[in-house]
Amino acid sequence: MAEVFPVMGLSAAIEQRRAARSFSGEPIPADTLAEIFRLGLRSPSGFNLQPWRLIVVRDAEKKATLQGCAFDQRQVGEAPVTLICCGDRRVAGSDYIESVIQLGTDLGAINDAYADYIRSAVPSTLENMPSFGSLEVWTNRHTMLAVAHLMIVAKSFGIDSCPMEGFSTDKVKEAFNIPDEVDVCCLLPMGYAKDPLKEFGGRFGTEKVCFSDSYGEPFQS
Repeated sequence: MAEVFPVMGLSAAIEQRRAARSFSGEPIPADTLAEIFRLGLRSPSGFNLQPWRLIVVRDAEKKATLQGCAFDQRQVGEAPVTLICCGDRRVAGSDYIESVIQLGTDLGAINDAYADYIRSAVPSTLENMPSFGSLEVWTNRHTMLAVAHLMIVAKSFGIDSCPMEGFSTDKVKEAFNIPDEVDVCCLLPMGYAKDPLKEFGGRFGTEKVCFSDSYGEPFQS
């Protein structure tokens, strides 16, 4: 695989990222796409369970099918790559937990004591759900963290994207053989924007969205 390099820095990628509404169809070089996945999937997840699953849709007929599942929104079919971003609830299973432990052990990141802790803590956390109402909520949270990372990394390589919630979950799952235990979080078309990106819509300042120590207390920078 050829070495590829970003075309802009982190700050510029964050500043310039917009949701692209149409794409040129120009293919993403394979080496660039691989590097986007490599870096984007360094996203954090609880206990390193990595519940995200990505269906990389590039075939024209498959993209047409997916576009039909997404209320015929053109960016799904125009983009050279559209990801079906899913969260897999089966990461709570003991076999999967062991695979995560083995991954960390092979890299020297997990010793026997920490492995035992993971075996105990993961089932307890995911069963008791102290900060989320369902396992689907938990996997969605972590999958969308990965999606955000992928979008920013993609933009650093000059690749635009468009996170989408407008689709029929049942139709997508049926058309793409997605198991019952796997939930579709969003679609992410990726490619080169054809039309000019929309103007930045602004963000509220910290005085509106940040608080000091208690909700409602003015934030002091």
